[in-house]
Amino acid sequence: MTQYGKIKSYNSAKGAGMITPDKGGDALPFNKSDLQQQAQEPRADQRYGYDTRQVNGGTAHATNLQMEQGDGDSGSKQQS
Repeated sequence: MTQYGKIKSYNSAKGAGMITPDKGGDALPFNKSDLQQQAQEPRADQRYGYDTRQVNGGTAHATNLQMEQGDGDSGSKQQS
């Protein structure tokens, strides 16, 4: 199930960052390889959808990050 959050930080030199879940809780780490659009670097406060996976004995990690389309539109639009 896709979750949503905002980029807390991203270090382009390391190719790693953190995303803060909208639903609350601790920020989750992610790597550049977890981004769907790797050519586009994430910036702080951008909203992304993501999945989670367990690594290193159960630590949550964000994966399959995809930037939300639209600027500041919190409604979800579906096209038929």
